[in-house]
Amino acid sequence: MQQLDISSYLGKLRDYYARESVIPSITELSALWNGKARSWTHQIVQRLKEEGFLENAPGGRSRPGPRFFERTVGHAVRAGMPQQAADVQPELLRIDDYLIEKPSQTILFPVKGDSMIDLGIFEGDMVIIERGNSPSSGQVVLAIVDNEFTLKVLAKDKRGYYLEARNHSRAGDYPPIRPEQGLEIYGLYVGLIRKARTSGYTHGSNH
Repeated sequence: MQQLDISSYLGKLRDYYARESVIPSITELSALWNGKARSWTHQIVQRLKEEGFLENAPGGRSRPGPRFFERTVGHAVRAGMPQQAADVQPELLRIDDYLIEKPSQTILFPVKGDSMIDLGIFEGDMVIIERGNSPSSGQVVLAIVDNEFTLKVLAKDKRGYYLEARNHSRAGDYPPIRPEQGLEIYGLYVGLIRKARTSGYTHGSNH
């Protein structure tokens, strides 16, 4: 059993979980894994648990373990001149570990509008906002203005704190925001998630 290659079984299970958000039963796993006998399926599940990809859940079922969401990390790739591909063992990474330091204080927000494109933040991106930090002037923050969220750069002058957009081509459309009732900072922008889009960003009416 030590020589069992579980990679193909794990791959099919991850794809299933991405669609259904649940780990299937032993019977369903047997079908998912091309009609494997229940005894063989039990062995695969046990191996996945030993490796940390699955763990026991109430009711005799299984749930994702700490390694279930690991993703393969390849070599650094050049965006300039090509380089020779090297046959080196890739590393493993959980995306949450890479992007999120404080899960209990972190919330994701989809972006609408183009007021921050000069900082590489486009409509359709998912920004990662971390609460509980004290932002400084020059940082990107999620603020609440007139009961609405807005993602902007926090700035300060002799009149106090205010918000600035970052879209040079449409600077006239996004004047500085100086809330009359005070400025409430919801959280600090710490990163983003983006799916590749062939059409680029889309101009939005909201900002």
